Amino acid sequence: MTVVEDLKHDLKDAEHQLLVQLRLLRRNLRAETAAVLGKRELTLGQRVADTVAAGMGSWRFIIIQSSILLVWIALNVTAYVHRWDPYPFILLNLALSFQAAYAAPFIMMSQNRQQDIDRKEAEEDHKINIKAELEIELLHQKIDALREKEVLFLTEAIQDLTQLLQEERSGRKAPARKAPRKPAAGAGRSAPRR
Repeated sequence: MTVVEDLKHDLKDAEHQLLVQLRLLRRNLRAETAAVLGKRELTLGQRVADTVAAGMGSWRFIIIQSSILLVWIALNVTAYVHRWDPYPFILLNLALSFQAAYAAPFIMMSQNRQQDIDRKEAEEDHKINIKAELEIELLHQKIDALREKEVLFLTEAIQDLTQLLQEERSGRKAPARKAPRKPAAGAGRSAPRR
C-alpha cells in the first residue's frame, strides 16, 4: 500500500471509532435525559427566581407598575390626599431602588439557569452535527465505491466488446467468451454524462 492509502485507511478507522463513540454517547445522553426529565424537580430558589423573572418580564407587570407610579405621583402632586411623598418623590425612588436591588439577582439566577440549559443543548446539537457529517461522509464513500464498481464493470464490458469487434474485423471466429460480470446492486444505473 502507498502512503496515501495508509493515511486514508487510518482516517477511515478514526472516523469509524468517532462514530462508535458518538453513537454510544447518544445512547447515554438519551438515558440521562430520560432520567433527568423524570426527576426534574426545581429547588425552591429556582422556582422563585423563575416566577419573579417571568412576572417582571411581562406586560401585566409593566402596566400595573406604571399605573401605581402614575397614581402615586398624581396623589402627591395634587395633594388630594395628605402628601406623604412630596416632589422629588424620594420615597418612590427608595421603593423603586429597593425593587430593582432585589429583582436583579432573581432575574440573573433565572438567566444563569437558562444559560446552562442552552449550553447543554448547544453541546448536544454540536455532537449531533458532527455525527451527521460523518454519516454523510460515509454515504459519500459508499456511493463512490458503487460508482467505481460500475465504472469497472463498464470498462470490462467495453474491452470485451472491443475485442469482439476486432476479432470480427480480422475475420477470425470469436472464441466463446465469458459472460460479463453483473454490477453490484444499484450499480446498473449509468453514471450521469458530463
